[in-house]
Amino acid sequence: MSSSSDFQQDRHSFSGSPQKWTDFELPGDTLYYRFTSDMSNTEWGYKFTVTAGHLGRFQTGFEILKQMLSEERVIPHLPLAKIWEWQVGVACRQTGHQRLKAIHLLLKIVQCSSQGDCDLTLLKPLWQLFTHMENNSCQDSAKPGILLPLHRALAELFFVTENRVTELGSLQEYLLALNTEDHLHRCTAQ
Repeated sequence: MSSSSDFQQDRHSFSGSPQKWTDFELPGDTLYYRFTSDMSNTEWGYKFTVTAGHLGRFQTGFEILKQMLSEERVIPHLPLAKIWEWQVGVACRQTGHQRLKAIHLLLKIVQCSSQGDCDLTLLKPLWQLFTHMENNSCQDSAKPGILLPLHRALAELFFVTENRVTELGSLQEYLLALNTEDHLHRCTAQ
């Protein structure tokens, strides 16, 4: 079982008696599985149960952190740099609604952080995802003006982040850190 169709991400393999099977959690909203028989027995196979969204894990953590980031008196006591680092990692690994929620928290952190609280260059993988989405939406002229929720969320995150680094006077360093050398060459050539 895996969270990717090529069975390379979050892979869990089981074989043998049911006692060897353990509970596990996959990020995202899709499960891929492959069942292969070795033909050594005539039993019917295996049965497994999939349960979506355990409250008490991602959703509970999201709600608690969202509430803490909404309380101005709590924010100075939070390790924002560490929370930022964790949330960027979550936004890069998750898919679907969980990714959107992680981006929502990143946006809240950018809005409430002070200078130097967050390493904004950690956003590079999300910036690459955003620019890829931008390039694809420009090429798809059949649906002008329609943005997916993830595309909209990333657009808002990078708009707010760019305004924040402009206020802090570090826009050039931020933009250089997010872009690849190849991208900068293409922009210069244009």
